[in-house]
Amino acid sequence: MRALAESRRQSQTGISLAESKQTAAAGLEVTHPSGERTRIRLEPLPFRIGRGPENHLIVRDNRASRAHAKISRAAGGFLIEDLDSLHGTWLNGIRIASPTPLYEGDTVEFGFEDSYRLIFSERDARIPRMLDQISASGQATGAAGSLSRLRALVELARSLETTLAWDEVLGAIVDAALALTDSERGFLLLRSGDTLEVKLGRDARGAQLPASDLDLPASLIARALEERHHLLSMNLPAGEQQSAHALCVPLVHFPRISVQETLALPSQTATIGLLYLESARTRPGLSELNRELLQTLALEASTILDNARLLEEEKQNRMREQELALARQIQESLLPRALPASGWFCAAGSSTPSTGIAGDYFDVQPLGSHAWAAVIADVSGKGVASALLASLLQGAFLLGSELEVPLDALLSKINSFLAERAQGEKYATLFSAVIHRSGALTWANAGHAEPLLLSTTGSVRKLRSTGMPLGLRPDATFEVDRAQLVDGDKIIAFSDGLIEAENEHAETFESKLPAALAASNGLSAQATHDRLLDELLQFRGAASLDDDTTLLVIEYRAA
Repeated sequence: MRALAESRRQSQTGISLAESKQTAAAGLEVTHPSGERTRIRLEPLPFRIGRGPENHLIVRDNRASRAHAKISRAAGGFLIEDLDSLHGTWLNGIRIASPTPLYEGDTVEFGFEDSYRLIFSERDARIPRMLDQISASGQATGAAGSLSRLRALVELARSLETTLAWDEVLGAIVDAALALTDSERGFLLLRSGDTLEVKLGRDARGAQLPASDLDLPASLIARALEERHHLLSMNLPAGEQQSAHALCVPLVHFPRISVQETLALPSQTATIGLLYLESARTRPGLSELNRELLQTLALEASTILDNARLLEEEKQNRMREQELALARQIQESLLPRALPASGWFCAAGSSTPSTGIAGDYFDVQPLGSHAWAAVIADVSGKGVASALLASLLQGAFLLGSELEVPLDALLSKINSFLAERAQGEKYATLFSAVIHRSGALTWANAGHAEPLLLSTTGSVRKLRSTGMPLGLRPDATFEVDRAQLVDGDKIIAFSDGLIEAENEHAETFESKLPAALAASNGLSAQATHDRLLDELLQFRGAASLDDDTTLLVIEYRAA
């Protein structure tokens, strides 16, 4: 039945079993610009290569294209194809113009001598060769045989550290342990929470064994681990093993400490896994020499598994950073690209995030030819959730401005929406205003830092809060206030990141703002904006930016 199912699968996919094994083994030896070398499998197919985070092999070189090349399966082999990259894909020194077959040892480059270099291979022959060396050295006795085994083990460990294929690493560890001890079967168990799970089983011929073949109670292994007296060895309770002779070697998580501190680690140091070896015909090699070599392998395996975990965490962090960079790019594109710098209404603004993406935003939109709408908002907290909510608010106000919804009604609808969805976990402060050509100003302030109305005479008036922050109470109401602007009046709106910015003496910029405004009196909106940010930069000095900082300056010109 299994053979029939396999035959059907092959007929549906068009890939034979031999081709499937070839695909599983095929990979690229990647030489980084730093000289570091790693091997990565060609999976899944098509295998995409480029600078973008969506690729399977990410080329961290700004000269490479976002989608540079791809490798796909073809009848009897593999094809590499350039994806209209800027500098091209080069195969053995020749730039390819169409899908081209890949052969063993082919070199792939991206048009720069100091960039990545890839070597294609249909199988990783290093590990089987070294396992053969370990097995063969077992037949030699004395110091020469020991040295030969140790040399093969060290070479194996170094190769495993440059192998990113997880199952290759685990398989090589089990195979090496079998070769060292002349055992018949071996299993590698890794910790998952409070239990140990069988990740891989192999026999002495290299055949895969299912987890169910480990005929040993998990509770027995757990008890042996708890009761062990040595860091790198353990014994199963006498008389409770199955008919086979067994040998267990713990794989231990080592903290980043010195060799001397490692020797002093207690036997109960956190176990990340276990090597279980057994043989029905003869006891596994338990000579002092073999035990030391096996423990050397266990040390290397523990380090490799820990490094693999760190590499995976680093990969996830890099992907997260790239996603945040993309989110920041999208967020910046939502800010107004150009603000009016002439006519009766002028504006200048900016938003600087304290982290990768901001929870602040500002915008101005024309309401026909007779009025402009302006808004500045600050969402509580930082990070992706705050940025998403800020984008939602921006979209709501864009739509509200186009439909000319009254400010109080618009704020009430947005408040109800946020209160229902966020359940009080997120809220936003917001100031929104409409400036008419006649100078009439209407505004609503939902708990935002009070903007300042600066006249040409130097007098300053605060545009008071007319309601609580959005999203706290679904039944909150919002008043609309009014004022009359005269020629030269400016509205200075900002997030609390500006007035609460501190210098190295823990003083806030709010205390320096009146002097900064007085120094900018008579300047244009853009010059006032730039002057205030320069004053803020000088005030902060070397102090870090703890909150998003957004500033919007609006100037009314009656003429």
